[in-house]
Amino acid sequence: MKPVELKPGLFWVGAIDWAIRDFHGYITPKGSTYNNYLILDDEPVLVDAVKTDFIDTSIQSISSLADFSRIRHMVVNHIEPDHGGGLARLMELMPGIPIYCTQKAKQGLERFHDTSKWNFKIVKTGDTLKAGKRTLLFIETPMIHWPDSMMTYVKEDRVLISQDGFGQHLASTQRFDDEFVLCASEAELEDAVWDYYANILMPFGAVIKNKLAELDKLGLEIDMIAPDHGIIWRKDPGRVIRMYRDMIEGRCDERVVIVYDTMWGGTGKMAQPLMQGIIDEGIDCRVIKLRATPTSIAIKEFWRARACLVGSPTLNNTIYPYVGQFLMYLKGLRPRNRMAGAFGTYGWAGGAVKEILEYFREMKLDIYEENIQTNYKPSMPEQNNAYDFGRKFAQTVREYHKKFQ
Repeated sequence: MKPVELKPGLFWVGAIDWAIRDFHGYITPKGSTYNNYLILDDEPVLVDAVKTDFIDTSIQSISSLADFSRIRHMVVNHIEPDHGGGLARLMELMPGIPIYCTQKAKQGLERFHDTSKWNFKIVKTGDTLKAGKRTLLFIETPMIHWPDSMMTYVKEDRVLISQDGFGQHLASTQRFDDEFVLCASEAELEDAVWDYYANILMPFGAVIKNKLAELDKLGLEIDMIAPDHGIIWRKDPGRVIRMYRDMIEGRCDERVVIVYDTMWGGTGKMAQPLMQGIIDEGIDCRVIKLRATPTSIAIKEFWRARACLVGSPTLNNTIYPYVGQFLMYLKGLRPRNRMAGAFGTYGWAGGAVKEILEYFREMKLDIYEENIQTNYKPSMPEQNNAYDFGRKFAQTVREYHKKFQ
């Protein structure tokens, strides 16, 4: 890709990764981008690197705009290898220039690279860098989503370079939100934001809430948000901020997601009447079989719904492995403001439903204590019971959802 100008003299010089499908266990069916930025001013500034596999692409873009000998400053907002991996190559081309980053970033970079000849300049919130006509303001954002993280605000252009905040995993030839929705849709862009937040940022809601309050207190005027993944927000940057505020406060759809797997079909047979009971009660419902769906997509659907029913057969007196994997992943994300219930099948002994509910207790979710289980395969009367269970569950979900309106 050629460089893309965001504002006069401010360029995207990143790379598009069409092929990536596994991002540290998070499935990315639509690929991703690695965004970094070049600011051409009296003292040019490069903000962030890209993944090592794509550093040649970024170097080519940067070189088309300026010789590396002209670049005077390097800003590192985030050191994770999908951003900081290519930094060593860049520093070979810009030896000795100052690297602006947090103290935690310096410590992390020393673990990833040989930094013995690097010229670190440690910054904190409120520190600035004058590059000529432009002033860069640094804002520490620890645990969004690594402890080293920070954002860089270009004051004169009103551009917030937001590292992993406000991003999405989307490979696209469009760089901006208004371009993307013309070629795809508003719904696809919104879905990508939910997906990214659910799988990466969900555990840090309280931290993000405090940081958004800090940005408000700083009184930043933001015309554009430029994250390190996905599209750049220029039409309405406030939109993604509003979405984050809603997700932090627990707002989601009045919906139930049924997440299950099945061994010999019995648990799957229960999922269908459960779904029918829920939708007949007027509540939207999605059904996800785990072996047919990446865990990260199941997590996104969980996060977009007010309530979840998790179903599993019992195997060796415990949860079916695919269901266990989902619950372990979910536990690490520390969800809040969701109702959860369980169903399942068993052979000569139970155990799966009890263990699912125990996971929910450990997560401190609001538990629907009543559950439904059948032996081997549900009979027609038991399927009818599952339908009635679904209707009662949906009624409870409706009342629960009102708490967040």
